Amino acid sequence: MKSHTRTRVEPMAEEAGKGQIRQINEARILSAAERVFAGAGFGGATMAAIADQAALPKANLHYYFGAKRDLYRAVLAQTLQDWLEPTHVIVPEADPKTAIEAYIRAKMALSIARPHASRVFANELLHGAPMIKSLLITDLRQLVLSKSDVIGQWIDAGKMAPVNPVHLFFTIWAATQTYADFEVQVCAVLGQTELNRAEQDRATEHVVSLILRGCGFS
Repeated sequence: MKSHTRTRVEPMAEEAGKGQIRQINEARILSAAERVFAGAGFGGATMAAIADQAALPKANLHYYFGAKRDLYRAVLAQTLQDWLEPTHVIVPEADPKTAIEAYIRAKMALSIARPHASRVFANELLHGAPMIKSLLITDLRQLVLSKSDVIGQWIDAGKMAPVNPVHLFFTIWAATQTYADFEVQVCAVLGQTELNRAEQDRATEHVVSLILRGCGFS
């Protein structure tokens, strides 16, 4: 009886272990791909270069993602998903100031922590979004309209200034992503080679304060 139980449990544990290894390798590959695509663009990037960056055999990339185009799409989709996830705080019952501030801070943190992902996404948009346009007009549009409706409810209730909810999102994206997409320009003006922690914190507080004031929060 004990032996029978063990033979049932061990395959389950083995499968769980394989699943965890797959997640780790996929995350490692996506992180490497972000850096390579950001530097070389889709056309200039190679699976060999991404494999070198990930310190994994090239065969692993093809096993998990198939072709370069599949990996590129995966990077874009993951980036969009990570950008949209923090909007979960924007719900009717939330405090408007707290929710909007949390979203701005989360978006700013992503730009600082993963600038390469932001640059890959920006480059895709600059080329007309050939790979990700379907996600922009479905997932992104639906979520923004849904969250804009919540912000509209807050405005109607007199809880914040009468801003345009959809354009508020555009403003937040522009203000936060500029520190990733145009980091070279920002650093040149600040006289730095890269944004240090103090400048990152200063930038975050500036963006948060500016947008919150525009929303009518003191």
